[in-house]
Amino acid sequence: MTTSFKDRLAVCSWSLQPTSPQQLIEHLRAIGLSRVQLALDPLRENPAVWGETAALFQQAGISIVSGMFGTVGEDYTSLESIHRTGGLVPDDTWDENWENAQATAELAHQLGLKLVTFHAGFLPHEESDPEFEKLQHRIRLVADVFAAKGIDLAFETGQEEADTLKLFLEKLGRVNVGVNFDPANMILYGKGNPIAALRTLASWVKQCHIKDANRTQTPGTWGEEVPSGTGQVDWKQFFAVLREIGFAGHCCIEREAGKQRVADIIAARKMVEAVGN
Repeated sequence: MTTSFKDRLAVCSWSLQPTSPQQLIEHLRAIGLSRVQLALDPLRENPAVWGETAALFQQAGISIVSGMFGTVGEDYTSLESIHRTGGLVPDDTWDENWENAQATAELAHQLGLKLVTFHAGFLPHEESDPEFEKLQHRIRLVADVFAAKGIDLAFETGQEEADTLKLFLEKLGRVNVGVNFDPANMILYGKGNPIAALRTLASWVKQCHIKDANRTQTPGTWGEEVPSGTGQVDWKQFFAVLREIGFAGHCCIEREAGKQRVADIIAARKMVEAVGN
């Protein structure tokens, strides 16, 4: 694996809000990247539109570096609403999430993927919390389904501080589970310094997102996502620590706000080319 991060850059497909694989390919060509982290839910939910994705990507010379799946009923309206509805935590959506996770593992296997990421939900801070063992059990079930197909699983970071996530991963005891490190999420959720968190979670980092943000001025509310390179992530330090810890995975550009996604992703690509080499 090269030390240049520009050679490991990909784009998160959902950032481009594509309505078809053909449109996604057009966007990737405009951005100038041929690697993608692919949202798997559209393929599972709408095979009539997305069923030929693998063949179309092959023709276009596009590689899928990893997959992503969402969980049922997530509400990102506020910090409180996502705390209540996020990931595998809510009991009323668990059965459907469990079913979807099994179908997604099979789909990822068919695509030849080795890594899939998702939001686990807000992890309990204390082992004594009854929710702690419940969530450990659910995540082990999901992790084992993916492991049986030779696929690693990575939690999105940011919904808890790095030490909480580290403890949870240690107790989980699954070698195929790690983190997709998103420095902006640490800022958006107000969960500590992204650079310090990256060092804490170093041995679990399987992939990174390139996303930027500014902290909120109002505690209890979201920070603001901004184009990469214009926010409070110290990218020079970020790439320095990735090198320091021997990170060998992909960096996927994610943009979930704004009305000029292609332009913002191109700007992020240029930032990585300038700072990450």
